[in-house]
Amino acid sequence: MIKFIETVGRGLIRFVEEFGLVMFLFLAALVWMLRPPLRLRAVFKQMEFVGVDSLLVVILMGTFTGGVLAFQAYHGFRLFGAEGLVGSTVALGMTRELGPVLTSLMVTGRAGSAMAAELGTMRVTEQIDALYTMACNPIKYLVVPRIIAGVLMLPVLTIIADFVGIIGGYLVGVGLLEINSGIYVAKMIEIVELDDIFNGLIKSACFGLILSLVGCYKGFYTSGGAEGVGKATTQAVVVASVSIFISDYFLTAAMF
Repeated sequence: MIKFIETVGRGLIRFVEEFGLVMFLFLAALVWMLRPPLRLRAVFKQMEFVGVDSLLVVILMGTFTGGVLAFQAYHGFRLFGAEGLVGSTVALGMTRELGPVLTSLMVTGRAGSAMAAELGTMRVTEQIDALYTMACNPIKYLVVPRIIAGVLMLPVLTIIADFVGIIGGYLVGVGLLEINSGIYVAKMIEIVELDDIFNGLIKSACFGLILSLVGCYKGFYTSGGAEGVGKATTQAVVVASVSIFISDYFLTAAMF
């Protein structure tokens, strides 16, 4: 029993320590973000990496997610003769939940892991220490552009995922399942509100902050050479994904 309590206590202490380091990194990045000059070239480079390079995988994810959601909703609503609600269900599912969450998870696996790997490699090869010796703050130089890119590009990618998801649902619902296109679109316009879209975009911006902050934190504090870089990359994806799910619950409870 005592050993179990000690194990739980060590885990809790480590969680508090890591949470404190994450908050310290976030506050430091926020302070340096407000201090000029803002390195726009680095910001645009990270926006291209996070946003443009993730475009194809987000489009594929959104299209097939919308199509699968239309299939599942159709077979459920058909039992009650409410096939016309398939369009609104797909649109609400994409804009409120699936669009922000799945887009964030895809970007976490692609860009969040890369952030941890890049910064972790720079840490173990002492490139970050070299920035200190050159009087260049590594948080402003490395962390701030990545956080800005994550917060700005996730809503853009979510809009694209929502759009292609609704299109995919329409193609499946109208083209394959032969739902009346007029009813499909009318019900979707009637039920879906702008607040549903805006709340989803707010959630995606929060998820972008989480995945970029966790990726930068795991990479910035990497130790242990090449093995440590691999562990940091894996931990960044796992921690960011779990954090996105947890924060999604609280954001959904607060918004809806």
